[in-house]
Amino acid sequence: MITLALFIIAICGLYLYGKRNRKYWELKGVKHDKPLPFFGNRARSFLAQICITELINEFYWKYPNEKVVGMYGPFRTELIIRDSEISKRILISDFHYFYPRGLNKDHIEPLLRNLFFADGDIWRLLRQRMTPAFTSGKLKAMFPLIVERAEKLQLRALSAATAGTEIDARDLMARYTTDFIGACGFGLQSDSLQDENSAFRKLGATIFHRGPRDIVVFMLKEIFPTMFKSFKLFSAFEKQILHLVDEVLRQRNYEPSGRNDFIDLLLECKKKGTIVGESMEKIKPDGTPEVATLEMDDELMAAQIFLFFAAGFETSSSATSITLHELAYHPEVQSKVHEEVDRVLAKYDNKLSYDAIKEMTYLEWTFKEGMRIFPSPGFLIRECARKYTFEEINLTIDEGVRVFIPLQAMHNDPKYFDNPSEFRPERFDSANFDANNKYVYLPFGIGPRACIGERLGLMQSLAGLAAILARFSVRPAPSTVRRPLVDPKSSIVQSVKGGLPLLFIERKPSN
Repeated sequence: MITLALFIIAICGLYLYGKRNRKYWELKGVKHDKPLPFFGNRARSFLAQICITELINEFYWKYPNEKVVGMYGPFRTELIIRDSEISKRILISDFHYFYPRGLNKDHIEPLLRNLFFADGDIWRLLRQRMTPAFTSGKLKAMFPLIVERAEKLQLRALSAATAGTEIDARDLMARYTTDFIGACGFGLQSDSLQDENSAFRKLGATIFHRGPRDIVVFMLKEIFPTMFKSFKLFSAFEKQILHLVDEVLRQRNYEPSGRNDFIDLLLECKKKGTIVGESMEKIKPDGTPEVATLEMDDELMAAQIFLFFAAGFETSSSATSITLHELAYHPEVQSKVHEEVDRVLAKYDNKLSYDAIKEMTYLEWTFKEGMRIFPSPGFLIRECARKYTFEEINLTIDEGVRVFIPLQAMHNDPKYFDNPSEFRPERFDSANFDANNKYVYLPFGIGPRACIGERLGLMQSLAGLAAILARFSVRPAPSTVRRPLVDPKSSIVQSVKGGLPLLFIERKPSN
């Protein structure tokens, strides 16, 4: 009887715990859906029935007349932003209220102490030290490493074109991106474009693979963050990446090698010594910030390399393959891209170069249009650091409320982009682009927490697209799906389910 009573008490306690704070949006007069115990409104995303981006999109379109929409996660109260001016304040003008992403609530795993996941002083000091590592000069010095991979990309596409077989553009561009990361990140010749069973390619694929264990661990960390803080989301990958970084550092004797790759840039950052700056989190009694410090040790370097690998691998390969997919269905746009690529390369002895890529403006518009239709990050995420009031809607939210800015929905909202389903690169001609959409079109984010590698990612992606389109036309394959489904296991970075098969047809550049 005592055991049964304890069991009933435990179940009741868990039920009440799962229903805590479920009146938050009702009391504040914010439109929302009724939440479930434990899961809130997120049951389907946790069970991998729908990805979080699509779930946020549903809320966005369900309440078209609202500037904000309430949502409940299993542990946090959440708010979806439907207004570009409010987004602007969150990301820029009132950034000091929304500087955290809030992805590490009570414990930061070693690999997550990087620029994307870290908050507060760790983030600020890392950003302060690493920003100079992404100057135009340093990026230009990396470009020869990109050209080598772009040429191998052409060879792999040529083998498929010669055989007349379809090729998964998603896998093709992922292999190109993986080889780029190997060269520019680690100084390694991974050669996944030639080796079907490349170990480096498999390593990249494991980052975003979510098996049953990963889903359960993620759910437990969200619902009971303190109890399960020691459970690691990247346990298998962590050992491999730490070992790989250790090997590369020892080969270089912990000194820059002159390769101008990412590890060289981090070693240069480390040589500058302790990072010192004003604290975002600790204030002296007189109101001035305390001094914050951070050591760039090997583990912290490995965390940044993990980010370089994860962010570069998934976002770039997704964005470039989606662009090729759209070009396959829009031959008139593809013809314009071909004309520009041929014309610009003719000026540079038909060789890819940093300056040539900078001149391919229509190609850049096309790539940006691809990212508008299907942005790799389906949303931006922030957490309220202290009580904040949205004056125009008379809404005050508390510290800890998670905020979503739904890029996928806003990029495809006719309120911001006319006829959004139309693939039209000319939208990004400076003469046509609506300046108000500067705070809507945000594939790389904006403000102090914008992607530090935006220019590098853009350069690498455009080089890969130029290499393909200089030699090939792309067409839909027999198995191509016009509107591919989103993988329901996608997280912040969304990816398509089942790949993007296309036919690559060799072409001769026009004179």
